[in-house]
Amino acid sequence: MTKLVVQILDAGDLMPKDGDSANPFVEVDFGNQKQRTRTIHTDLNPSWNENLVFNITDPRQFPNTTIDVVVYNDRKSGHRRDFLGRVRISGMSVPRSEQDANIQRYPLDKRGLFSHIKGDIGFRMYLTHDDDSTPPPQTADFETPLQEINPNIFDQEELQVPKKKEKDVKTFHSIGAAPAATAASVAPPPTEFKWPQPMATRMDFAQAGPSPATVMHLPAPKQNPEYALVETSPPLAARLRYGYRGKDKIISTYDMVEQMHFLYVNVVKAKDLPVMDVSGSLDPYVEVKVGNYKGVTKHLEKNQNPVWKQIFAFAKETLQASLLEVTVKDKDLGKDDFVGRVFFDIPEAPLRVPPDSPLAPQWYKLVDKKGIKAKGEVMLAVWMGTQADEFFSDAWHSDAHRVSHGNLANTRSKVYFSPKLYYLRAQVIEAQDLIPSDKSKPPDTYVRVQFCNQGKVTKPSQMRVINPVWNEELMFVAPEPFEDFIIITVEDKGTGEILGRVIVPSREVPQRIESTKLPDARWYNLHRPFIAQLEETEKKKEKFSSKIHVRLWIDAGYHVLDESTHFSSDLQPSSKILRKDSIGVLELGILSARNLLPMKSKEGKTTDAYCVAKYGNKWVRTRTLLETLAPRWNEQYTWEVYDPCTVITIGVFDNAHTNGSKEDAKDQRIGKVRIRLSTLEIDKVYTHYYPLLVLQPSGLKKHGELQLALRFTCTAWANMLTQYGKPLLPKMHYLQPIPVRHMDLLRFHAMNIVATRLSRAEPPLRREAVEYMLDVDYHMFSLRRSKANFNRIMLLLSGITAIYRWFNDVCIWKNPITTCLVHVLFFILVCYPELILPTVFLYLFVIGIWNYRFRPMNPPHMDARLSQAEHALPDELEEEFDNFPTTKHIDTVRMRYDRLRSVAGKVQTVVGDLATQGERAQAILGWRDPRATALFIIFSLMWAVFIYVTPFQVVAILIGLYLLRHPRLRRKLPSVPVNFFKRLPSKADMMLL
Repeated sequence: MTKLVVQILDAGDLMPKDGDSANPFVEVDFGNQKQRTRTIHTDLNPSWNENLVFNITDPRQFPNTTIDVVVYNDRKSGHRRDFLGRVRISGMSVPRSEQDANIQRYPLDKRGLFSHIKGDIGFRMYLTHDDDSTPPPQTADFETPLQEINPNIFDQEELQVPKKKEKDVKTFHSIGAAPAATAASVAPPPTEFKWPQPMATRMDFAQAGPSPATVMHLPAPKQNPEYALVETSPPLAARLRYGYRGKDKIISTYDMVEQMHFLYVNVVKAKDLPVMDVSGSLDPYVEVKVGNYKGVTKHLEKNQNPVWKQIFAFAKETLQASLLEVTVKDKDLGKDDFVGRVFFDIPEAPLRVPPDSPLAPQWYKLVDKKGIKAKGEVMLAVWMGTQADEFFSDAWHSDAHRVSHGNLANTRSKVYFSPKLYYLRAQVIEAQDLIPSDKSKPPDTYVRVQFCNQGKVTKPSQMRVINPVWNEELMFVAPEPFEDFIIITVEDKGTGEILGRVIVPSREVPQRIESTKLPDARWYNLHRPFIAQLEETEKKKEKFSSKIHVRLWIDAGYHVLDESTHFSSDLQPSSKILRKDSIGVLELGILSARNLLPMKSKEGKTTDAYCVAKYGNKWVRTRTLLETLAPRWNEQYTWEVYDPCTVITIGVFDNAHTNGSKEDAKDQRIGKVRIRLSTLEIDKVYTHYYPLLVLQPSGLKKHGELQLALRFTCTAWANMLTQYGKPLLPKMHYLQPIPVRHMDLLRFHAMNIVATRLSRAEPPLRREAVEYMLDVDYHMFSLRRSKANFNRIMLLLSGITAIYRWFNDVCIWKNPITTCLVHVLFFILVCYPELILPTVFLYLFVIGIWNYRFRPMNPPHMDARLSQAEHALPDELEEEFDNFPTTKHIDTVRMRYDRLRSVAGKVQTVVGDLATQGERAQAILGWRDPRATALFIIFSLMWAVFIYVTPFQVVAILIGLYLLRHPRLRRKLPSVPVNFFKRLPSKADMMLL
């Protein structure tokens, strides 16, 4: 006797039904047999671990059967149950033995169009056989024959009318170990999302089994819970202010972070210090000490009245003493000499709360080691404050006590601004009276334009003459202020000779704000290189010289893209005149991080982490916290928002320049987070831990979690709502669009300018951090990203497929009540056609209202499953992180090329089939098949006459009733229109194979 064993394991992320939870159980329907598991109460992630066994009466018919696994919610009152989702498995995909069976996870499917289902279920199915049982059918009996890529699904399902349960059969694949060589495991598992491997011959395209499109549109398994967002509730002032309005409101604007108290010591200067050296000099410095923490100012040589103006900050939570000691010492070759000191009682330090004015420093008399007044005074200010203090960013912090003065700037928090960028255009028109060295040979000329490390050349002139014409436009990125020069050179392509050169200052180039009239072109004198240098020094003018006709102008109406359009944080034009007013304020609190990986384990250290946030042209950098895997920054920053459809990017890095590091050392990436402002609710404070995911050649790694607090406040609701109807980019991008082929190169130049400017700041925001934040390598080819984008497309098409399945279920009367309601609605719309559009929009309104309770409650974050990063193959990652051009061995490049050919072969097959369907549609009236075209036009004439003499409502009712006819009235063969369409010719017959 053959039996079917269904091992129900668990389910996850089920839809809540009874308030915030559910009481799920599983019912398995096989043939006329139904069995169910026990009910697990109030659990959206239940675990059953139960085996359900079913008898198989006819093993030969088993591949044509369907197993329904349905999850229900057991209501506490009454005997009703709520539908939580189902999975339908074809008998063809069930393994024939327990050894071949793997644990599989399936996303729960809807029962109808109005079902709201989420979650997945994990179980295992296999067959067991007694000694006297009939052997199971062989795999070869159930192999799927090679079929057309785009068959008419509706007519194929008409053939399945006697087996109604097979209409929604889906075949899923194991996410565990590799499945055995059965019909269910012909395709690779969707978790690895394997694309076809290199093939030995072209005959592999004709192998039986599901097509790549069939396999690749299956939904991938649920994301690893470690990569999910974690909501937190830190004690923020903003939450207290909005949550408890009856209590005292905190007036401070620094309310998006946890308040951290610091003991601030402002060492200003000293006077009348005694001479300590025999030579009569004094090299004073100040040592500020609290417990085990000690801060030191710079020493000033030979100065009895030094001025330091340095601020020290000691975290209150790490203070180990109640006494502050400020000591003035003399720098010496051996042991430093003691000059005097001052003591402060820390509990007595005054509390300063901004916006109070800064505490005024005072003069304090120095005392010696015995407590007797000594010569000299020191000016100090000591107070207790928070990170909202304006001295916070410039202070020396106790957690950076090991950092030298030279590297202290690299650990401080700073705000940076990107340079304002413009597009510079150079229209090279023509030249006159060129003088080549060999006058007997006409020059083959072209023009080279150099500006700000950007060099571009025109195409060679079509005619070899001394008065060439190019009429070509070149584009550059120009930063403000305009200090660079535009170097225009005319060169001979044949000899490489420079025929003339002119240098134009960029500050003299006129600006164009909108699509107004272009500035007039100018004639410039061309000089030989040595003459150009002489002119630059002596301003010498020649009586005769070659000339070039060039139009130069700066376009200020564009937005210069330095980041990808998909993740852009700024869409404003370069010209300040064209910019719109702000619509709101974005507040970001960088709270803390946890579970960071030690990035300096090879050096015997842990991690020196800091954060960088970028929105618009404003960059912020937090202070660096040394040697900790759980840093707490608690720093808050604010941006003005001009467009809600923008993205803020926050990156975490490991500082490689704290002490004694090489200048060429690079800060390591720890992770990055992107948040789109339009996905945030107004005035709501979001506090979450975001996973820091980094894709490396060794695979996907989680480097920790970053805790952020985010709030978007709207100050102009009308302007914000009207933004949704305005173009995304300034209007110059649409009136005079920039060619697409130029955009990537211009973006690279813009990114390079921004990285260069920010790396020259003090402290520098280094190039590697800027490039990571701006996604400099986003345009490079990646097989992983290609698979992820393909999966996104198939996910979109799955919605169309779901609508078609629902309509097909209505047509075959799967649910008679639903079909009857559709009949009623159909008759109403046919009799009253003016209700069609109101009904459509009302339906959209109802769906939107219904989906409101299922709206996302958390901001978006990096999705490892959507990015196809969890199961990316090692050779794919190696290719993604390879340099361009590649430096790999020829065998590796050959393997990659063969793999790309295999993938491209499948893609070209699908594209060819789509083209075939379009060409068949064109051939209907193209007389490529004269008999088919004649039949169609005769039918069209007859149909036109019939529609003319018959009311439109009658025709619509007849067509609707035909489509919605009962299954007993349907034929098992494909319909006449489908047969007619498939017989039409295409241009595939004309292609060489």
